[in-house]
Amino acid sequence: MRRFFLIVFLLLVLFAGIITLSFPVFHGADMNQSDTKSAVVETANREYREISDNVRRGETLYDIFKRYDLEMRDLFLMREASAGIHRLKNLIVGHPYRMIVDDQNMVNSFFYSINDEYLLNIVRKDTQFIAEKVEMEYEKKIEHIAGIIKDNLISSIGEEQENLLLALNLADIFKWDIDFTTDLRNDDTFKIIVEGHYLDGEFKKYGDILSVEFINNGDVYRADRFSFDGEANYYNADGESLKRSFLKAPLNFRRISSGFSKKRFHPILKKYRPHHGLDYAAPSGTPVSTTADGTVAFAGYKKQYGRLVIIRHPNGYQTYYGHLSRFEKGIKRGIRIKQGDIIGYVGSSGLSTGPHLHYEVRIHGSSVNPLTLKFPSGGSIPDKLMADFKGFKDEMDTRLRSIGPSTTVAAKPEITESSTGSQGGGLHN
Repeated sequence: MRRFFLIVFLLLVLFAGIITLSFPVFHGADMNQSDTKSAVVETANREYREISDNVRRGETLYDIFKRYDLEMRDLFLMREASAGIHRLKNLIVGHPYRMIVDDQNMVNSFFYSINDEYLLNIVRKDTQFIAEKVEMEYEKKIEHIAGIIKDNLISSIGEEQENLLLALNLADIFKWDIDFTTDLRNDDTFKIIVEGHYLDGEFKKYGDILSVEFINNGDVYRADRFSFDGEANYYNADGESLKRSFLKAPLNFRRISSGFSKKRFHPILKKYRPHHGLDYAAPSGTPVSTTADGTVAFAGYKKQYGRLVIIRHPNGYQTYYGHLSRFEKGIKRGIRIKQGDIIGYVGSSGLSTGPHLHYEVRIHGSSVNPLTLKFPSGGSIPDKLMADFKGFKDEMDTRLRSIGPSTTVAAKPEITESSTGSQGGGLHN
């Protein structure tokens, strides 16, 4: 009997202990719940600060993290996230960056200006980072620019980087009609309507040229930018593309040292013989580009031509490029090339008195003078879009007439008018 009461007593004690021990469990749960709310509140109230600067000379992202005592683990995770998009190993001096950092020195987001076109954006998501390359969003304003040619195009527009690019873009528009090395005359004039790209109110670069008028030796050249079927080109007043099937010249050159002739005195052979092409005097090593789309018919050494490339084009056309110092890598018989592709470099191989390019055009085997040859246009605006083009051209006409000679080029232009809308007649699909 005594043993029975002892067992009952022990069971009661054990049961009471279980009940007593169970209370702290619920209490603990309440505390944990209270702690969680506190953490959430703390997270919601977490303080963030912004770090922004330009990359300093010799500085790496590790140096930046070290200077601001940031969490180094974030650095490695960010590098890993951006490895396939843009490597963070080497930052470019002077490029701006911005970081949002919390009060635990952990990075929430990182923005870095890769160049004038793209921004690297790295954002924290949970314990990882997601990186993307984002196109820079500029405010676009319309610039009115005018100038007078003195000596050459680049010095007349300006040698600052953005002005140099503007000059090259202008020359590229008219490259089928004007050779800006030899055709320019002092007092030629130009008027340009071009997009200016601004960031935080500061001029960054020029965008697309919308319309341009160039008067060269009394002849007026006009181009308007118009887009359809996802492609933008420049057109004359009749809606014909300024593109031609052939470029006017295959290289940038100093002068034509010898023209097309049926009877020219040869400086080496000392006798009169036909000269079925043009000789372009240019420094040895000057790149030579094909003037039209085609297929390489010959690339090798050929008697007086020296190193020669022959390109076969549609409709029976062939072009010859002689006296080359060397061929561009990969240039061989049978490969397809595009207008403007580099095929070789100026030299003095073969029967030659000095560095120059011998250039010929043949039609069905007969030589023709490249300077007098009229090449067909690269296409026209479809009839159904001509009304839109005419409307855009009329607007550009009004703008061009408003540009006076005092509207000169500047590295950071003053705006005569501005617009945030799309230009170039819109994009027609």
